[in-house]
Amino acid sequence: MYSSNSSQDPPNNGTPGPFDGPQWPHQAPRGTYLSVAVLMGIVVVSASVVNGLVIVVSIRYKKLRSPLNYILVNLAVADLLVTLCGSSVSFSNNVNGFFVFGKRMCELEGFMVSLTGIVGLWSLAILAFERYVVVCRPLGDFRFQHRHAVSGCAFTWSWSLLWTTPPLMGWSSYVPEGLRTSCGPNWYTGGSNNNSYILALFVTCFVMPLSLILFSYTNLLMTLQAAAAQQQESDTTQQAEREVTRMVIAMVVAFLICWLPYTTFALVVATNKDIAIQPALASLPSYFSKTATVYNPIIYVFMNKQFQSCLLKMVCCGHHPWRTGKTAPAAPGPRAAIAADGLRNKVTPSHPV
Repeated sequence: MYSSNSSQDPPNNGTPGPFDGPQWPHQAPRGTYLSVAVLMGIVVVSASVVNGLVIVVSIRYKKLRSPLNYILVNLAVADLLVTLCGSSVSFSNNVNGFFVFGKRMCELEGFMVSLTGIVGLWSLAILAFERYVVVCRPLGDFRFQHRHAVSGCAFTWSWSLLWTTPPLMGWSSYVPEGLRTSCGPNWYTGGSNNNSYILALFVTCFVMPLSLILFSYTNLLMTLQAAAAQQQESDTTQQAEREVTRMVIAMVVAFLICWLPYTTFALVVATNKDIAIQPALASLPSYFSKTATVYNPIIYVFMNKQFQSCLLKMVCCGHHPWRTGKTAPAAPGPRAAIAADGLRNKVTPSHPV
């Protein structure tokens, strides 16, 4: 059974413990470990480059330090920490075929990956809510300022700490998972202690942020569709509305692709402790969720026209043929929506941010 293969103690079938030596061929063939190592190596390099660029460009150009961009930098920092604390450790472990750094490092890795992963997850939810507040104006003339942006970032870290510290204090634990080359919350051994934590984590760190994302983007789309309906004669406006819709769908689908398999797997295993799942299959959701550190900045940052302009300026030393001399609006959003004159007053704030 899968649960007996996931504990930190060596099983009775002669398989080495997760910290004792290579797990092949007991858990999976050596080729499986090397394949995962290649995947993690690609993630480490790609995520380090793209998230590093987001942080460097944001620090270098003052106009990117608007309140609405704070959460994007917060997301990049979280994704970079996931890469350094999780993906790089997983890469080394899969090359060796077991968790080479020992039990204490396993607990630390499980904690750090959970902490920074949830920070990134909630950053996406806060980003969606900020866009909803700025575009839909549910608070009337509310001005989104620096203190609001800082509060949003602080919330992601404090909320994540609240729900990732308990396993270090005895409510559940962090243990080797899947191929036993990475660590995470104990979905596997069952019992009220573990199951209650998994259920609480599922509600507070998946259902709640997903609900906020769906609420925010649904209202955002409704606002933009209403604006487009008032200007049906404008092809540019209609194109902008369609591109905003596509981008929102991409954001929601990417979120679900990243987190739904992981949370579903956790709930299934936690509620059916005797279910037999192959270690390689059990590892897929965890490793796949780490790839979000690559596509998150691509979807949420590199499609930001203002960021594109600053990145090209930095890379090309301020001389590139694509510059138009126009200043992009501070609020992040698809290029077509920002460029459409008919929607400009709807998708960008009327006050400086």
